[in-house]
Amino acid sequence: MGVKVGVLALQGDVAEHIAAFREALAERPGSSVTAVRHAEDLTDLDALAIPGGESTTISRLIEKNGLYEPLAEFGGGVFATCAGMVLSADRVDDPRVRPLSLIPMHVARNAFGRQVDSRETMLEVAALTEPFRAVFIRAPVATDAGDGVEVLARIPEGIVAVRSGRHMAFAFHPELGGDLRLHRMFLEGLGV
Repeated sequence: MGVKVGVLALQGDVAEHIAAFREALAERPGSSVTAVRHAEDLTDLDALAIPGGESTTISRLIEKNGLYEPLAEFGGGVFATCAGMVLSADRVDDPRVRPLSLIPMHVARNAFGRQVDSRETMLEVAALTEPFRAVFIRAPVATDAGDGVEVLARIPEGIVAVRSGRHMAFAFHPELGGDLRLHRMFLEGLGV
């Protein structure tokens, strides 16, 4: 059975998410990946990726495009990376961001500091047998996770990967580098 994945296409690394999910779904006939810019684009989707980018800008564009309620009420799974992790939280350290409250966690924006403090690391992630090359770009961290949230990975700065029901959120960019293990784990968790 095919899986329909949307990628929120307001700002950020949209093309990279579309390419990664297309590759992850290549062996699932009838699957599709599409850009989401309007509320009606969410219809019939099984999953939605909220990409990295600039979280305050994406938050403003969500409001401007009338997407806040449709995203907050989206019934499918959410795959959130970097700025997407900020937006998927229920608490954020920046009043300019209106979080979607999809995952009960508190997120600190730009926990790594400036762009020059961005880095890559080999990260131990629960349920993966080999480390994952994680690319952190002005990344957030979760400072705490609520009930029902499984912490998949952490570093000294904080929590960098979580799963909550059908949702997954990452402080890093799993769409970069060609390793699709986290995309496949997410897709398997959708139950479709």
